[in-house]
Amino acid sequence: MTTLNERENAANPYSSLSTGELVKQMSEDVSRLVRDEIRLAALELSRKGKRAGLGAGMFGGAGVLALYGGGALIAAVILALALVVPGWLAALIVGAVLLLLAGVLGLGGKRQVSKATPPLPTQTIESIKADLDAVKQGAHR
Repeated sequence: MTTLNERENAANPYSSLSTGELVKQMSEDVSRLVRDEIRLAALELSRKGKRAGLGAGMFGGAGVLALYGGGALIAAVILALALVVPGWLAALIVGAVLLLLAGVLGLGGKRQVSKATPPLPTQTIESIKADLDAVKQGAHR
């Protein structure tokens, strides 16, 4: 048969610890929590940095394709005005396709950069707030 004291100890393993042991346990728990939150923040910032880099690369690709598209369109206009032959039509099609690709890359780059902003570890901040709330509620008991 279990006694009331044994049941209380099973339900709350900290009830048999002294104040000094409880303070030591709390200090270890807080240290572990802080280390874990720092690791989480670093991981989150790393992920956002990769997205921002990908978005910047897509913007660069869009710029290069836009330059080629502009060059091809200029060549098409020159050919159309100078020769009035089917050659300009081919250059016009190529230029339009390149500009379309530039638009697609630009929109993709914008989407990637917007996913990476703001460059704050928002998930970690929310987690820390939740941890602080839990500690405050525990302290009030």
